[in-house]
Amino acid sequence: MTTISDIECHVYRAPINVPLANAFGAMTNRPAVFLRLGASDGAFGWGEVFSNFPQVGAEHRKRLVDSLFVPIMLGAPADDPAGVRAMLERQTRAMAIQCGEPGPFAQIAGAIDQALWDMSARRARQPLWKHLGGTSPQVRVYASGIGPDRVVDVALAKREEGYRAFKLKVGFGAERDCANLGALRAALGDNAIIMVDANQAWSPVDATKRIAELAPFRPHWIEEPILADEPPEAWCAVAHASAIPLAAGENIRGADGFRTMIDRKVLRFVQPDVGKWGGISGGMEVARHAARHDVAVCPHWLAGGIGLAASMHLVAAIGGMGSYLEVDANPNPLREDVAPLTVRDGIALLSDTPGLGIEPDLAKLERYVVA
Repeated sequence: MTTISDIECHVYRAPINVPLANAFGAMTNRPAVFLRLGASDGAFGWGEVFSNFPQVGAEHRKRLVDSLFVPIMLGAPADDPAGVRAMLERQTRAMAIQCGEPGPFAQIAGAIDQALWDMSARRARQPLWKHLGGTSPQVRVYASGIGPDRVVDVALAKREEGYRAFKLKVGFGAERDCANLGALRAALGDNAIIMVDANQAWSPVDATKRIAELAPFRPHWIEEPILADEPPEAWCAVAHASAIPLAAGENIRGADGFRTMIDRKVLRFVQPDVGKWGGISGGMEVARHAARHDVAVCPHWLAGGIGLAASMHLVAAIGGMGSYLEVDANPNPLREDVAPLTVRDGIALLSDTPGLGIEPDLAKLERYVVA
């Protein structure tokens, strides 16, 4: 049996000139946690752990990897991504509950799953999208993270780069939100696809009013209008009252949570994050269930280049005209230097290079190393 023989965990922080703001806070730098798994047959693969929040999250996740996950993973099967992810969830469940940190544990398991799938596709000498059963390397993308400042300037710059869909951050007050969305609609035109992301900013009572104020500008979806852990009944009430389709998923953890939101017809767009829960295996599981309910899968990603590449392969493997991939519009060398992206008329193309199709240049990233 081929087994895991070594695990490397690389932690980076890249400085940025302008903090990246959203409704609940701001990022003052861009972190990333990259995992490299090596196997007894010489194969290897890369994955990325979500580490945007809190500000010390990246270093903390590395310590969890080194102290807890490395001993479990060494000697584990290197050719069964879904099985290994299930094993990790079983073996770490009690510890995650005991320390009150199910999120970081799930994030690390998701990155390990990404790396195992990268390894599997490299062994098969196939790009991951094809290895997973995809039929086309084309991925529809949208420019994300726009706002609350310079929204028109940023959107027009991304349009020049080839983007045809754009997502605005709201939750900064009704007047500012409407002004920003109105300005975007006027600048981009009636036919532009504009999504809106509230980042859990509103209460269930306020959400209905806020959504009604934004509806005349015809957003493609309203993302996370309320807290992700509000009961399904609250989400159902908001969805029923909303003239805008709802999207969510980056803060849903576990297959049961996704099934509940899909089965109860709360979401028209579901957004699993390969670095927060489930990795590629979980994303494919969500996609299969979503397809049975005519719900589009539009993975969330707002971090480094490895997770972006994994998310792109997931979208290409899923297929489906309703799917979009999120691409951060804000500067991040840990994305741009690892997985440079060219967009033409709203489409990015994956290559036929085996696995994720990328190889991080660790020497180039050395100046960002923090752990």
